[in-house]
Amino acid sequence: METSELLPSGVYTLEDLTDYGKAHKMCPYYLSRRVIPMADVIIYSFHYMLDPKVAELVSKEFEKDSIVVFDEAHNIDSICIDSLSIDINERTLRSSTASVERLGERVDEMKAQNSEKLRGEYDRLVEGLRDALAARDEDLVLSNPILPDHVLNEAVPGNIRKAEHFVRFLKRFIEYLKARMRVMHVVAETTPSFLKHIREVTYIERKPLRFCAERLASLVRTLEITDLEEYGALAKVAGFATLCATYDTGFMVLFEPFESDHSTVPNPVLHLTCLDAAIAIKPVFQRFHTVIITSGTLSPMEMYPKMLEFAPVVQESFTMSLARQCFAPLVVTRGGDQVTISSKFEVRNDPAVVRNYGNLLTEMARVVPDGIVAFFPSYLYMESIVAMWNDNDVLKEVWKHKLIFVETPDAAETSVALQNYRAA
Repeated sequence: METSELLPSGVYTLEDLTDYGKAHKMCPYYLSRRVIPMADVIIYSFHYMLDPKVAELVSKEFEKDSIVVFDEAHNIDSICIDSLSIDINERTLRSSTASVERLGERVDEMKAQNSEKLRGEYDRLVEGLRDALAARDEDLVLSNPILPDHVLNEAVPGNIRKAEHFVRFLKRFIEYLKARMRVMHVVAETTPSFLKHIREVTYIERKPLRFCAERLASLVRTLEITDLEEYGALAKVAGFATLCATYDTGFMVLFEPFESDHSTVPNPVLHLTCLDAAIAIKPVFQRFHTVIITSGTLSPMEMYPKMLEFAPVVQESFTMSLARQCFAPLVVTRGGDQVTISSKFEVRNDPAVVRNYGNLLTEMARVVPDGIVAFFPSYLYMESIVAMWNDNDVLKEVWKHKLIFVETPDAAETSVALQNYRAA
């Protein structure tokens, strides 16, 4: 079926695509990906453009004269940083070890059944890199920060060209990470320092690490592996290796013995933390002629060009105009019992302060006819306050007047909560 025949002209929400897919026996996810080139306007999350893992699937073939608009972009720097940051825990490494074992078994099976396919894999990998470089040079696809242009100019190192050698290479790297994560205090180091330690302990050089992500993707394609979820953890480890070996600056490697500040049982976590938001958004600025960054709270405006390393052609600030007076700022400094209340770090967990904020929320819920949004400085603080309010029966009082929906770090859960909030 031609792409133009898949979907009639119109405006489609996620629900519309789901219903259409059910009615026509089509997967709405792959349907939406297939019809993207036909669309005049596409609305989606920042991550689909900035996260290289997702952009490779969805956004890389957008025309270079497309107009890219980042709306509500006051937190675009955080999204850029999150898209290139990677967290690895012991569960990730255990899953990676199992994936490498399965990968080795698949390689042995293919060597016995179709060794010619493995012998031709390296040639296709090199051609694939050249094709990717050519496509970027001709402005056909969006660049990927995990595999910058200068890497595409290099040859794949000889010690990971053969599939079986690459599998052993991955095993050695994963075992090194397991050993490094046996820490009882926080360790922070730069990527060059991390790579130097790897070379001294395991004799793994920087160059093969740089090609890990692309080499793994090539091997998965060659082995015709369809259940990609089983190799998700291994792909994360390979992406970690590639980013560490590609960038000397803009990243920090952190080893933490505990998963959170309140944990008492050791559960080490390895963080590759991106410190430079410009790395993730640079391919967008390079590819598209028109990029618009807008938000009602984009302030100070001068900070964003410096932070994202771009030169704005047009920079404008517009005064908000309202049909009626609908804002009434109110600063509350004391509770009903005249105790001083504040969200300052020193006093915000004080039981009296928490109780008075809870009473204030209850009173507002009683008199405000529509919805209320309660803002907290962080998820961790919100969780502790909500738990204390639950113990103090504050939530029970609020529930008498309003339904309660809680935002979480999970985007899907938050989307459902917002949808229910609007419906309520």
